[in-house]
Amino acid sequence: MTTVAVDTDKLMAFVGQAVGEVGATLNAGLVVMGDKLGYYRALAGAGPTTPAELAERTGTSEHYAREWLNAQAAGGFVEYDPATATYVLPPEQAVALTDESSPAFLPGFFQIALGTVDHTNQTIEAARSGAGIGWHEHNSDVHLGCERFFRPGYNANLVAGWLPALEGVVQKLQDGVRVADIGCGHGSSTILMAQAFPRSTFTGSDYHPESIETARRRAEEAGVADRVSFEVAPATAYSGSGFELVTTFDALHDMGDPVGAARHVRESLTPDGTWMVVEPMAGDKVEDNLNPVGRAYYGFSTLLCTPGSLSQDVGLALGTQAGPARIRDVTKAAGFSRFRTAAETPFNLVFEARP
Repeated sequence: MTTVAVDTDKLMAFVGQAVGEVGATLNAGLVVMGDKLGYYRALAGAGPTTPAELAERTGTSEHYAREWLNAQAAGGFVEYDPATATYVLPPEQAVALTDESSPAFLPGFFQIALGTVDHTNQTIEAARSGAGIGWHEHNSDVHLGCERFFRPGYNANLVAGWLPALEGVVQKLQDGVRVADIGCGHGSSTILMAQAFPRSTFTGSDYHPESIETARRRAEEAGVADRVSFEVAPATAYSGSGFELVTTFDALHDMGDPVGAARHVRESLTPDGTWMVVEPMAGDKVEDNLNPVGRAYYGFSTLLCTPGSLSQDVGLALGTQAGPARIRDVTKAAGFSRFRTAAETPFNLVFEARP
């Protein structure tokens, strides 16, 4: 056995890094706590605040408010003034933690992360057996957090940037065409498009019944139920044909049979139709993704997306960091002849596939 010398300074530096990791892990729970209890909203724009004042504003215990504030101050989420023993939520953090209309809104990201980690023991057993864990098996923090994280990005980019980046699609939508949104979840993307293009009709589909129930309710609330419908169906078997546009938002890599889904998309499109595939930001090589966004997405891939794919027929398990080349291969195997990257954001890549 070869003896390897250990650099004590490097060891202790790593231990220090690991302490930070534990604090970050706990902070995911603290952010969700602050979001659900209204702590961040109560601090936003309120100026210097004591634990007692925060507790009173939110109807919570001062003991919990004090410890939560101290943890947030230690992590740089709030600022602490030792002279007055008060805490302030800076305006930048206020936007990121309270403004759900901002593309920088973050609580949903923490919520889906916390919900995902909650199933770690099941994932450990699944890794031993090779089994999968379905989306429907996760708790509501995963479902709600996913939508809350991605929806602000869709609000900011879908109508303003992504659809205009596709060849001729906006004009078709303005004139009035049929659109299918597969893997639609709670229907945020479907409803956004329906609000922007009242002459077109939209059908959203997802295999998760509870998500479809939520989507139907939200379409009614948004006043677009006259041109939006939702159905419970897998991506390989949604109903309808003659679609000028099919969309898939942050869902293709989760599918057990993405090639089968792509074939069904190809069959359901008109000859000059377009498939817009929105996927998590990723490069084609591992080294391209060794960055903070890639780190988060690889974490979700291990604990959420890959188990989800493995729980379905075929179980291709593309992974959250599939990258453009693998997505291109999926479309090519399904019979698409054209593929390009149409747009991107720090969190997403937008692909255009044409027959």
